[in-house]
Amino acid sequence: MTDQKPCRVCNFTRQKSYGLVVPSLDELKAKGCEFLGFSSSDPVTVVLEDDGTIVQDQAYFLCLPLNTKFMLLQEKDTWSPVRRMDGGTAWMARESVLLDTDTVDTSGAEAPWWDLAQQLKQDLASIILMSEADLQTLVDAPSPELASALGFQEKKAEDLQETLQRVLDRREEERQSKELLQLYLKAVEKEEGQQEEPSQPIQGGAGDEDLPDGMEVDSASGFMSRTLMVLKGKTSPETRLSTEDLQMVVSRGVEAMEQVLGWDTARTTALLQACKAELTRRLQQVQAMQSIRSNAQLDCSQQSSERSAEAGVEPAAEGAN
Repeated sequence: MTDQKPCRVCNFTRQKSYGLVVPSLDELKAKGCEFLGFSSSDPVTVVLEDDGTIVQDQAYFLCLPLNTKFMLLQEKDTWSPVRRMDGGTAWMARESVLLDTDTVDTSGAEAPWWDLAQQLKQDLASIILMSEADLQTLVDAPSPELASALGFQEKKAEDLQETLQRVLDRREEERQSKELLQLYLKAVEKEEGQQEEPSQPIQGGAGDEDLPDGMEVDSASGFMSRTLMVLKGKTSPETRLSTEDLQMVVSRGVEAMEQVLGWDTARTTALLQACKAELTRRLQQVQAMQSIRSNAQLDCSQQSSERSAEAGVEPAAEGAN
């Protein structure tokens, strides 16, 4: 009796993958077609999943290591490397996909979130090392497909995406708090500088500041790449933009932002109104902080005057005694 050989099979998109134990190459084809939903009457070609080597010889099949992953290709399927990023056009390798209206082939191996999902599947704790761009990519991924890639139920995948969105929101709140404090400190420095040297021009400005590390400016729109990513995000993008970005968005106007985002007028107008409201709220916070500081300085001055007055009255009272 021929020894049983454990191996794995997948289709050309790598979205479907199954483990098998078979004694021969012919049995691999038969069982693989059954699991992958191929017709037993259609011819299939067996190739190595990692490099596309065609496997036709039984002796070669037996020489391969255990748990080798094979790809079964139908007549119009073609092998492609797993990490090739072609903008999601791998489905074009199969002409018959246009006739398949029940399912949408998203080519999971080609989707930008696929590798991130596999990384999470192996170690969920790796989420703490992911960048904001990676987290946003996972949040924007289709929930059913993300659930399939992670081996989760769809509800669990949705809960994970909500958790990732909260992580992004919390990071943005921390960034906004820091920016608000910096804006307040700049306002205080400007006020003190005007009091000490009113004739000296104020140096610096938004145009003199360096861009944050790793941020690229889109030459066509003038926005940083992260800003465009946030603007096109799902949830409340106005709360995740810096104050400077909000000012730029509001100043651009509806028509310019329509061209940048590729949205219709109604959606763009709604976003601009939300950005304007958020900018107003932050500026009101700065004004409130300045008001609190002015009141605190006034209270300190009054207390100092009262202490000075009391110090002048006490010696006179002692002399009268």
